[in-house]
Amino acid sequence: MAIRKPMARTPKTGPKYDAMASILNAQQVQFTAGSIIEGTISAINGNDVFVDIGYKSEGVVNVNEFDAEPKIGEVVNVMLVELENERDGSVNLSKKRADEKIRWDEVLAKYTEGCVVTGTITSKVRGGLIVDVDGVDAFLPGSQVDVTPVHDPDPYLNQTYEFKVIKISNERRNIIISRRELIEERQADRKRELLSTLVKDARVKGKVKNITEFGAFVDLNGIDGLLHITDMSWGRVKHPGELLKVGQELEVVILDVDLERERVSLGLKQASENPWVNIETRYPVGSRLHGKVVNLVPYGAFVEIEPGIEGLVHVSEFSWTKRVARASDVLNVGDEVDVVVLSIDSESQKIALGIRQTEANPWDTVQDRYPVGSRVSGKVRNFTTYGAFVELEEGIDGMIHVSDMSWTRKINHPSEVLQKGQQVEAIVLEVNSDDQRISLGLKQTQDDPWSSITDRYKIGQLVKGKVSKIASFGAFIALEDGVDGLVHISQISDQHVEKVKDALKAGQEVEARIVKIDRDERRIGLSIKAVNMSDAELADLANDTTTIVEPKIKSGENLGDLASAFDDAFAQSEEWRPGSQE
Repeated sequence: MAIRKPMARTPKTGPKYDAMASILNAQQVQFTAGSIIEGTISAINGNDVFVDIGYKSEGVVNVNEFDAEPKIGEVVNVMLVELENERDGSVNLSKKRADEKIRWDEVLAKYTEGCVVTGTITSKVRGGLIVDVDGVDAFLPGSQVDVTPVHDPDPYLNQTYEFKVIKISNERRNIIISRRELIEERQADRKRELLSTLVKDARVKGKVKNITEFGAFVDLNGIDGLLHITDMSWGRVKHPGELLKVGQELEVVILDVDLERERVSLGLKQASENPWVNIETRYPVGSRLHGKVVNLVPYGAFVEIEPGIEGLVHVSEFSWTKRVARASDVLNVGDEVDVVVLSIDSESQKIALGIRQTEANPWDTVQDRYPVGSRVSGKVRNFTTYGAFVELEEGIDGMIHVSDMSWTRKINHPSEVLQKGQQVEAIVLEVNSDDQRISLGLKQTQDDPWSSITDRYKIGQLVKGKVSKIASFGAFIALEDGVDGLVHISQISDQHVEKVKDALKAGQEVEARIVKIDRDERRIGLSIKAVNMSDAELADLANDTTTIVEPKIKSGENLGDLASAFDDAFAQSEEWRPGSQE
C-alpha cells in the first residue's frame, strides 16, 4: 500500500497550531521501531490478531504470543517491530517482546547489583541453572548454587530461594546471580555475631562436624571450633576417632576466642576435673597399683591406672634378672598388670612405674645361694671376647673370664675351651649384688699344675711332646698335665733354621731337653738340639749357671745367652695369637 507524503507547507503559528504540532511530534516519536505502544485488539483472523495502535493501518500480532486467549476490544501493550513491511506494507508488532522489555525495565528499576532477589530455579543449562526472577530469566552458575560443590542439580529444580545479584548487563539483558555468596555472607555475619557472644571458659554445646588426624571441628550453631586431640582427654588419645564420631553432640569448654582470625579453640577434657590434681596424695611413691597396658613403645609400656592417668614402665624396670630389649617382647596392649609407683612429676604429668618391684629381687640373696668359694654348675649361655656367661638359674648369670679358664694355656677366646650349651662346673670367685655380677673360675676346679712343676720337671730332663702351636719365634710343645714348653727357633737344630714351619709341623711328636723353668712366670724352655748332649756335658754347663743351669750347647755358647733368647721369645708369645703362624 502506497503512502502519500504530505506537501510542504508554510508553518503556521499560534496556540492552536502549537498544540497540534506537539501531538504530531509525540506520534512521530511513538511510531519508531522498538518502542512500546498501547493498542486495542480490533479483529482476530486465524493466527493473526489485529491491533489498532492509532496508526493509519493496524498491526498484526501472532496469536501464540498471548498467554491467554485474546479478545476483541482488549487493550494490550505491543512493541513496534517494523512500521511498514517491505513485502506488503503491513505494521509488524510483537506482544511477547513488549512484555519482556516491560518486565526487564521493571527489574532494572527495582534491582541493582549487590541486592537480594527471590527467584525460582526453572531449568538446567550448560554451566548452570536458569532462575525466574519476577518473570525475567537470570543465570545461576553451577559454582554459585551452594557453599559445597553441587554434582546433581536436579533436587534444586522448581525450588525458590533468595539470591544475590552479581552482575546486570542492560545491553544483553542478562542477570547473573549467586546463592553461594549470599549464604557465605550471612554465615559470616552470623559467625561474627556468635563470636562476639562467646566467652572464654564458658561451656557450650556443639555437634562434631568433621574429624581429622589432629582433632575435630565442632559446629557451635553456625561457627566451627577446633577441638585439638590434646584437649580431648586427660589420658592418651592416638586418634580422635577413638572418642568421637561425626554428628555426636558434645558439651565443650571455650579455651580461646580469636576475633581477628575468627577462630575458636575448644576443650573437652576441661569439662571434667583434672585427675592430676593431688596425684601424689592418691598414689604415693612406693604404693602398689593395678592397671591396664594402653600403649607400647620400644623403650617401655604406658599403663593406665585410672581414666586419664597413665604411667610409664621403662624396659629396665620389667625384670630383676632378664634383659628386656623391647616392651612388646613381654607385654601386649590390653594386658592387666601390677605396678609400683617409683616417682611422680605432677607438673609435667609424668609417673614412673615399675613391674619388677612387685617381686623380690633375687640379687638381694644371691650371696647366700652362691657364696664365694662354692662350686656351682651351669650351662654356657653366651660368649664375649673376654669370657663366657654361665646361667646358674633363670635370670642369674656368672661370668668365667678367659684368664680363669686354664692354668697352663693362654686362652684368647672362650670358644677354645667351651661350647654354647655345654654344662660346666666352676668356682665362685666374687659376688657383687649391687652391680649384679658373679665372677666364676673354671681352672679353679682343678689343681694348678705349676704349683708342683719343679717336682715333676728338672733342668736337663729329657721330655717328649707334640707341637701344639707354631710362631715365628719358635714352637710350643704340649707336655703332660696341659703344660706347654717353648722351643726357641735357635734351639730347634744344630743347623740354621730360617723359618720354624720349615723344621716343625703342628702335631709332630718331638723329643727335647728342659733348659729353663720359671714357675712364677709359668714358663718352660726346651731345646731339641740339646737332646744328644751327655749328662756330663749338661753337668759341666750346670756349674756355669747362676740362677738357672745354663748348659753349653756349643763351644763359646752358654745358657746365659740361651736364657736371654727364651726371655725374648716368651715376651713375644704374650702378643702371639693363633693365626699368626708363619
